[in-house]
Amino acid sequence: MNAPLNNNSYDAEQFINRELSLLQFQRRVLAQAADPKVPLLERLRFLCIVSSNLDEFFEIRVSGIREQIRIGNNAVATDGILPAELLARVNDEVHQILSAQYALLNDDILPALEREGVFFLRRGIWDEAQSDWIHDFFRREVMPVLTPIGLDPAHPFPRVFNKSLNFAVDLEGRDAFGRISNTAIVQAPRVLPRIIRLPDRICQAPYTYVFLSSVLHTHVDELFDGMHVHGCYQFRVTRNTDLFVDEEEVKDLRAQLKGGLQQRHYGDAVRLEVADNCSEKMVDFLLQHFQLDRTDLYTTPGIVNLVRMMQVPDWVDRPDLKYPPFQPGLPKSLKSRGDIFSILREHDVLLHHPFQSFAPVIELLRAGADDPQVVAIKMTVYRTGTDSVLMEHLVRAAQKGKEITVVLELMARFDEEANISWANRLEEAGAHVVYGVFGYKVHAKLLMLVRRETEGLRRYVHLGTGNYHPSTTRFYTDFGLLTANEQIGEDVAEIFKQITGLGQPSALTHLWQAPFSLQPNVVASIKNETEIARAGRRGRIIAKINALLEPETIEALYEASRTGVEIDLIVRGPCALRPGVPGLSENIRVRSLVGRFLEHHRIMYFRTDGEDRVYLSSADWMPRNFFRRIETAFPILDPQLKRRVIKEGLRCYLLDNTQAWEMQSDGRYRRKTPRRATHSAQSILLAELAAGG
Repeated sequence: MNAPLNNNSYDAEQFINRELSLLQFQRRVLAQAADPKVPLLERLRFLCIVSSNLDEFFEIRVSGIREQIRIGNNAVATDGILPAELLARVNDEVHQILSAQYALLNDDILPALEREGVFFLRRGIWDEAQSDWIHDFFRREVMPVLTPIGLDPAHPFPRVFNKSLNFAVDLEGRDAFGRISNTAIVQAPRVLPRIIRLPDRICQAPYTYVFLSSVLHTHVDELFDGMHVHGCYQFRVTRNTDLFVDEEEVKDLRAQLKGGLQQRHYGDAVRLEVADNCSEKMVDFLLQHFQLDRTDLYTTPGIVNLVRMMQVPDWVDRPDLKYPPFQPGLPKSLKSRGDIFSILREHDVLLHHPFQSFAPVIELLRAGADDPQVVAIKMTVYRTGTDSVLMEHLVRAAQKGKEITVVLELMARFDEEANISWANRLEEAGAHVVYGVFGYKVHAKLLMLVRRETEGLRRYVHLGTGNYHPSTTRFYTDFGLLTANEQIGEDVAEIFKQITGLGQPSALTHLWQAPFSLQPNVVASIKNETEIARAGRRGRIIAKINALLEPETIEALYEASRTGVEIDLIVRGPCALRPGVPGLSENIRVRSLVGRFLEHHRIMYFRTDGEDRVYLSSADWMPRNFFRRIETAFPILDPQLKRRVIKEGLRCYLLDNTQAWEMQSDGRYRRKTPRRATHSAQSILLAELAAGG
């Protein structure tokens, strides 16, 4: 099934551009870095997150726009913006974000850190003892691993790794062989630390750091004996990192990806970052080499890679400058002494991460690996990390001779290498490893254990809104459902059969599945609320998702609004729908929350004449999720758990007046400010659900 292609059937004025909306999200993250109520080291972390997000934005989104321009694709999207116009608007918006970001760093955050005893010493203010130590460090740790390249016919411009730190050096004179070269390139190997802590004995403050770029700038002349260095300029190139696999040509997906991963680091250049001291002559030289123009140039008043400062909050032992620690809690139903299988035979269990622990999911898999009555385990893996206790349990289960099937998504962006490594480990242990359905990413979060019991085989299932990644469950908000419901187990088994085998899809009892029934059921549920409102009864829709872009779904929401359905949408990132437009969407409100944790739930609520239907899902409301991925949405059937999802995942967020931003009809956002009592959803959930919140 393919996404609708006739974008011209939609009114462009009714849609907001995805890329521009995504950049609005970066502004909301940047606002966290500017918020004095956020702990200081966390403000620095948010500042770095903006840089990390922009890196990926250029690697994937901007690369896609440039490719459209290159091939002459002038197809009009639903928002009506042509690729060339979009690229210009994106560049302008990013330049504004960058300017605000560095102003915040240099004028606010760094001075505030200095007042707390955390210093980043620039060149020119080092005292004699610090200068001597830094010089010794350069000669001992840095210089031996550097390879300066003087550019001449025998030494062409070296290949520059994606997002690597490099220096362009302006030279004068002749070298030992009589060669005249005006330019050299020095690449900083990734083995070198970008931020170096100075010993306490030569510092007046407890945490004093210098940047590698400052160290190299100061001593770069030692790399070019007998020549005069006129200037040394740090630069960084961002490249297209999207992997392309030709499904008509590929014979072995894993082999094809392994071959393409290294080339990813040398894709077409899409952005050049230089420090603001870079000469115009050198800027022109670099732009020409990387085949970029001035609109692709980003000049930074400081280091060119703020992402490198992401580790600083972890290095600085100042709990008073960070969010207070907490211990994830456990649902009361799991605090009994019964084993996980007996508990699930009694009732379903709902987990709300990160406020509640991910440990029960790990325990279910551990118990499955060790329990001789468990005969088979099936699991989907999208992202799990290089060091995963879940995967280790699967390996151990396979080694014990259990029937293990892992649907491992090799095309999980930026996790391909880790997933290939796990595929090798699992196959060596005897597990069946499949890579899903070619052309459809497997993004569903499914775990199923088959256990032999006195009454026969029983399925135990976990379904989630987030990845099986124990680390991110401490920072992402997600729901997970543990259940032994027979019909849900049958649905999950059917989906695994579809993915690993062949044949037409069968009808599912409870689950909605992309690319078959998920989008049609979402649209049908919206239309059902529309018909309820048209009949004079109350229509109500609430959804919490990460992105809203799919045109048919948006059109259905517009029609529901026109008939009087009350609609609240909590959309973390890009949203193409325009709320609050008279006669179109005046009954639709859109808000976004940015706080300590990354909002990641996908929740759907349809009032359905008081039935209160609630679904959790792995999918956002985007064309790729609805039509080009294997996704699931699953109902919460237990009335008590349903009330929990509505209260914790929806109402709590609709009441938030401290971390919520309300979307305006022009795509801009306005931050909510409390008039009297403050209400922070994440803080309330920490207090109510976490053990040490």
